[in-house]
Amino acid sequence: MAVAGDAQSSAAAAIMLTSGASGRLNALFSPRIMKSLLMLMTAFLMLLVAPFRGRISRVASSSSSPSLPAEEKCRDEKKIEKGGTSGSGHVSQRKKVPVVVRVPANVPWKSSSTVLAAAVDQDVATRRAIAIQRVVRDGDEKTFTDFSFHVTVKGETLFTQSWSPVSMEIRGLVVIMHGLNEHSGRYSKFAKLLNVNGYKVYGIDWIGHGGSDGLHAYIHSLDDVVTDTKSLINKVVADNPGLPCFCFGHSTGGAIILKTVLDPKIEACISGIVLTSPAIGFQPIHPILTMVAPVLSMLFPRYQVSAANKEGEVVSRDPKALADKYSDPLVYTGSIRVRTAFEVLRISASLQQNLRRVTVPFLVLHGTADGITDPLASQKLFDEASATDKSIQLLDGLLHDLLFEPEGEMIANGIVDWLNERVEKRMR
Repeated sequence: MAVAGDAQSSAAAAIMLTSGASGRLNALFSPRIMKSLLMLMTAFLMLLVAPFRGRISRVASSSSSPSLPAEEKCRDEKKIEKGGTSGSGHVSQRKKVPVVVRVPANVPWKSSSTVLAAAVDQDVATRRAIAIQRVVRDGDEKTFTDFSFHVTVKGETLFTQSWSPVSMEIRGLVVIMHGLNEHSGRYSKFAKLLNVNGYKVYGIDWIGHGGSDGLHAYIHSLDDVVTDTKSLINKVVADNPGLPCFCFGHSTGGAIILKTVLDPKIEACISGIVLTSPAIGFQPIHPILTMVAPVLSMLFPRYQVSAANKEGEVVSRDPKALADKYSDPLVYTGSIRVRTAFEVLRISASLQQNLRRVTVPFLVLHGTADGITDPLASQKLFDEASATDKSIQLLDGLLHDLLFEPEGEMIANGIVDWLNERVEKRMR
């Protein structure tokens, strides 16, 4: 089934903004940028063998991102959780959450460990306060909203939220995985649509995103994000025994969901997945980059390439949706970091080699005009996956953020229909 897209409006065409894995990857790994990075790497290696090794060691160690002390995390969380949750499915003492105006932190990649830790600490606290405030205000007569914190195996704190139907019996669960640079709260409208159809919805902000710990939009390892996702799914299933659990993932979030369900233990407890514009179609523009990128990602993981943020494709043909997204303080609009870009490329390459292992029922949707992720990769997923219950929709003329396109409501309803069919089949 294809949805015909309208011609891109002149207003939208004038807005050149990027999102998710985006064209920043190509810009970051363009010949000009790679030449600059190679020169930087060469200079670094030359200094490494020079007599000033002690000084270099201090510079190298200062670029690391240490974990925040546990006591400081606890103090921050106690401050933030003032007016926390009631545990009954909705947020209590809503008026106690303070109004916070976010000042985006621009942390230099070569900051000292002390400066970096302090800046990250402040930014996390601010982002988390905003995320909590939004959950507090998001509930209505049809939806209970709640938030909680999920501690990873590495001791990092992730922000999670849930949307529960008020008057309908819960007949299924949906775990939402947002895309790179965004956060789970962007899918509130979709979650509420799922609520009125009897689904309880969970969202998680991965590390470095939304209200979770970490340098904003910095991903040291997407394998860690996959591990965190497995942990959350196990908790959701354990807390709601007997209910079918589905997953929704957008862009890089779709890639994370795909890799998560390759684990047989997770696949066994998932009734189906829905992927929009999944990030499984990236390839470096030159083969040499497959060898250079891992080295650069280790040497300069937090290095930001400003040129990688200047060009790209629009992600929606709706000017208001674009304006709302890029004015959101929880959406990262800074320059992509080397390690983050490499991790997106790495998970994409891994999935390309394992598509045949996908056995869980799935629906994949992709706009044919998507300039961020490759719709042909979604077609390859459909063709090669071993799943017997699989569907694909290549939507004619649509861009990357499908749920925020002018046809977004129709697409969301189509996803609900797909979920309903599987729930009803299970109940027979």
